[in-house]
Amino acid sequence: MVHLPHDTLPKLLRHNAMKYGDGKVALREKEFGIWQPFTWKEYYEHVKYFCLGLVSMGLEKGDTISIIGDNRPEWVYAELAAQCAGAVGIGIYQDSILKEVSYIINHAASKFIVAEDQEQVDKVLDMGDELTTVRHVVYTDSRGMSKYDDDRLIFFPEVEEKGRQYEKDHPALFDQLVDATRTDEPAQICTTSGTTGNPKLAVLSHRNMISMAANLGEVDPKRETDEFVSFLPLPWIGEQMMGVASALLFGFTVNFPESPETATDNIREIGPHVLFSPPRVWENLAATVQVKIMDASWLKQFLYNRFLPVGYEWADLKFQKKQPSLAQKLRYALGYLLVFRALKDRLGFTFVRSASTGGAALGPDTFRFFHALGVNLKQIYGQTEISGISCIHRDGDINFDSVGKPIPETEVRIDNPDPQGVGEVVSRSPALFLGYYKNEEATRETILNGWLHSGDAGYFTPDGHLIIIDRMKDIMTMTSGERFSPQFIENKLKFSPYIKEAVCIGHQRDFVISMICIDFGIVGKWAEDRRINYTTYTDLAAKPEVYDFLEKEVRKVNATLVESQKVKKFILLYKELDADDDELTRTRKVRRGFIDEKYKDIIEGIYAGQEQIHIDTLIKYQDGKTSQLKTTLPVRTL
Repeated sequence: MVHLPHDTLPKLLRHNAMKYGDGKVALREKEFGIWQPFTWKEYYEHVKYFCLGLVSMGLEKGDTISIIGDNRPEWVYAELAAQCAGAVGIGIYQDSILKEVSYIINHAASKFIVAEDQEQVDKVLDMGDELTTVRHVVYTDSRGMSKYDDDRLIFFPEVEEKGRQYEKDHPALFDQLVDATRTDEPAQICTTSGTTGNPKLAVLSHRNMISMAANLGEVDPKRETDEFVSFLPLPWIGEQMMGVASALLFGFTVNFPESPETATDNIREIGPHVLFSPPRVWENLAATVQVKIMDASWLKQFLYNRFLPVGYEWADLKFQKKQPSLAQKLRYALGYLLVFRALKDRLGFTFVRSASTGGAALGPDTFRFFHALGVNLKQIYGQTEISGISCIHRDGDINFDSVGKPIPETEVRIDNPDPQGVGEVVSRSPALFLGYYKNEEATRETILNGWLHSGDAGYFTPDGHLIIIDRMKDIMTMTSGERFSPQFIENKLKFSPYIKEAVCIGHQRDFVISMICIDFGIVGKWAEDRRINYTTYTDLAAKPEVYDFLEKEVRKVNATLVESQKVKKFILLYKELDADDDELTRTRKVRRGFIDEKYKDIIEGIYAGQEQIHIDTLIKYQDGKTSQLKTTLPVRTL
């Protein structure tokens, strides 16, 4: 078992504060255009006084604190402060709608809520008496808050000041609280993706989070000199893994962007050494590069188109573990100097040493693209319930079809394999969670005899790589008896910069169809360049020229698929899939069952052979307004 000299996250923070003091930056936040540094000593003191302030206000061991807002230092101060007092933090996605926020707060019976700003405070106050357990709402951004009159509201620095006053009467209390934290006690609650309903609340202990970070570090080393940019939602286990547990264990610096919209620019400014993102971020970056090249000068386009195949050849040699010839080395070196180095710099990847993706499968095309550029991208696999990680690629052993090999102290096996070796992936490790909060039945269904049942279908290759096919329940069987993964086809479609989302259907059908969401910005620009007028997303998606163009993109993908998996018919959906409409989870996974039901008429119409499908439906906008939408979707047959 991995040695943990400091077995809880608060003890690690205190250790780092003593080790580095004011001599090393722990956190950095961009505010008003300037990067503001916070040393390890400052990090520790913010946590200390916020914790004591909460204790003076009634926080007790075992309580829960809900935290909602963008990634900010105050987010992690609140999380660590809760842990120091023996309480537990729960992150709520900042774009959650009211019913999701109220469900989590009420289910966890939170007494304290830490809300970033006026927008998040409004969400809480709008729920009024619905939140019966909430006693205090702490806000971290005072802009717009002066006119609020609610006894439960208090500004973050005021809580810290209460903590300073409380320390005068209880000078040894904070150290006693930190000393009292235990490695197997709850540290943080992370929500699951909730693809089939309300999210479940997974309770993770200090041992879970620290052992996961330590074992991941064994095969993907982190250094105290590393820089990391925290731009993915902190409620997600992936961001907890990197921005909290790994940062505390290895002592590297975490940087918070000015806003989610500036994250790409801020990454370029920082030049991180460690990068972790889900597939949608890598897919968006690949699409951005391809679109920018379309607008580049003819010389840049020529060089890109000339050397990208050289990059792909280099990537394939790495994947096949073959040594490049001298000529191949020289070609790639020239491509790197003329094209790839500049592209990496534009993306902020010049210093990236550890780049990884997780949360869902990343399409092979996107994987090859980044390796062609010289980015050592690795796939991570795991679930929230096992602290996010059970497998990862190793350096020099990348198989883009796989999710790598188990990390140290992690056992992975295949349950009930079929003749091809495909079965359910189950795993266990010290990072296996304590259970679901107030949901023993779900815990018993998920952990059987100490093994986590993932619900994923997969198998091992002869050289020990784990291949994940899809969710067990999502694998489809056609009337011919052939099985296929819709996700595999969808990932190939989404490699096109013009396709933002795709849902493939074919279970108990004769052939595969797809509902495609265009990327409004990129397809819109494509249309403008060709003087094609349009007004809205719906209007653009229905244009015959757009259909013709997207048909070529689908045909390109079909050319790479076996006959039974080729997309035979598709439509361009009249709207983007949206988490607020329950079509996606907050981590942007497709809620397949919900979509099958919601778009049942469209799906049945396509399979019935209709050439056009008339839509008359109610559209709900983000501001709550609704309108009736009437349009016609052409069905394109390939």
